[in-house]
Amino acid sequence: MMPGEMIKNSDELEFVVFCIENVAAKLGVGAELVYQAFTEKSDILNGYIVPEYEVLHTQGRDYIVDDLLDVMRERGVEL
Repeated sequence: MMPGEMIKNSDELEFVVFCIENVAAKLGVGAELVYQAFTEKSDILNGYIVPEYEVLHTQGRDYIVDDLLDVMRERGVEL
């Protein structure tokens, strides 16, 4: 896994948006706050979601959301 991997195609972009929107919905906050948490407050977007896309996108929504919430907790990211 390379740190800071960039989004390579529209499938990955759609998945990133899916992740952000679903985490926001679960937490009851705006998608912009989650985007900031994944980019400005951490490297979750380019350091976890994008590099792990091949594995993550095959999982169900609840698994993905719970996994991302775990990653946020592990990295001390709060909204």
